[in-house]
Amino acid sequence: MAHVAKQRDKLLLRIRKIRGQADGLEKLLNSNTDCMKVLQQIAALRGAVNGLMGEVLEGHIRDHLGADDLSPEDRADEVDDVVKLLRSYMK
Repeated sequence: MAHVAKQRDKLLLRIRKIRGQADGLEKLLNSNTDCMKVLQQIAALRGAVNGLMGEVLEGHIRDHLGADDLSPEDRADEVDDVVKLLRSYMK
């Protein structure tokens, strides 16, 4: 988790933006806004979450899979974990 600690401020900023987009979506839904605006807001929110996921995933891959001291067995286990995570995320 060292990679998360290194990027804490950047990740928290992304989360605050996501929270703002979710709040905006809620306001749109409560105001009977045109469905295209709602869909655009959902797409923006999804993109922001995907960006957050990509940022954390990249750090994980670089720090954990790229570690020089990782045995081939441990590296294979890490790869399996990332694959499972990605499959779950893409459902």
